[in-house]
Amino acid sequence: MASLARMRKTASRNGNTPPVMDTRIVLNALSDAVLVITTDGTICYANLAAEQFFSTSSEYLCSHSLRDFLPSDSPLFALVSQLGVEDSSLSENGVTLSSPRFGERLVTIRLTPIVEEIDKIVITFSEKSLAEKITRQLTHRKAARSLSAMSAMLAHEVKNPLSGIRGAAQLLEQNIDPNDRQMTQLICSETDRICSLVDRMEVFSDEGALAVGPVNVHEVLEQVQRLAETGFAKGVRFKGNYDPSLPPIHGNRDQLVQVFLNLIKNAAEAVPEKDGEIVITTTYRHGVRLAVPGMVERVDLPLMISILDNGGGIPEDLHPCLFDPFVTTKSKGSGLGLAVVAKIINDHGGVIEFDSQPRRTTFYVRLPVFQDVAAQKEQRP
Repeated sequence: MASLARMRKTASRNGNTPPVMDTRIVLNALSDAVLVITTDGTICYANLAAEQFFSTSSEYLCSHSLRDFLPSDSPLFALVSQLGVEDSSLSENGVTLSSPRFGERLVTIRLTPIVEEIDKIVITFSEKSLAEKITRQLTHRKAARSLSAMSAMLAHEVKNPLSGIRGAAQLLEQNIDPNDRQMTQLICSETDRICSLVDRMEVFSDEGALAVGPVNVHEVLEQVQRLAETGFAKGVRFKGNYDPSLPPIHGNRDQLVQVFLNLIKNAAEAVPEKDGEIVITTTYRHGVRLAVPGMVERVDLPLMISILDNGGGIPEDLHPCLFDPFVTTKSKGSGLGLAVVAKIINDHGGVIEFDSQPRRTTFYVRLPVFQDVAAQKEQRP
């Protein structure tokens, strides 16, 4: 701070007045959550990332104490006390923060006292999961490409021999003893079952371009919720936290219906029979920049749809491979539902992630905003 003041004085003497920038603009541009608190825990400032971290507005944060958002035995308060004794900056890696508001998060915490304000402390929260999320997304894309190749192979190399086997079994059935026909019938039924599985796998093929356009995500979610409430999710309580100002999504309506139908069906099957609850939230947030298939420029993924359920959670050993095909926790499940979801989201240039713990499992889908490419070209010089 002192060196910055000296620089400003020097620039002023030379006749060069440096541009003044609002500090809040800089802090809101950071991806890390930043809080300014007093030594007694009262929150004085919160940037945009802190709003997302604590799932509430900065106005609400600044009208409360940090103890209203974290339990009294949180390791953060021990660090604050230690900072008061040592009166120097502190940094702690791998700190687990737990709260009913945002679940459980693994973060790096940095605490720095403000020299000009004796009773104020700057706290920075850096989530360690960002690199892991990017790695998972790359894994999902790789799995989707593998599925595309596998589905094409199954369609061309498996279905043709199966039809020959079934035809041969039907010919044999005409000339054998009636008591032995159950064996040929078994062959026919099993070949039909394999053909059905191959047909289900063809959804992963890359044949044909994806027809996309502006899609109102709230109309999609309302349609899926109606289907769920009249079918597989009877008795489940739904809550919707929708942002009505959300712009259209860049995508295919039918495929997005399939995505959220699969996610909500999984959530409905996970919640308890009594007091089962699913919370659907839509928000506009600045996300990572990724390349959308068919577009040269990288785009933001600011549209986030989250689906939260109060089920038992996903076993930790399945977290790294949850979106792989044939991975399931259901006794009668095929393990293709989430693989289909990952493939469709990948085709839309989006990201799907999840956070799971008992009584709080959330799937996050980030998608790009619809942009009229032709109109943009006309506007460009």
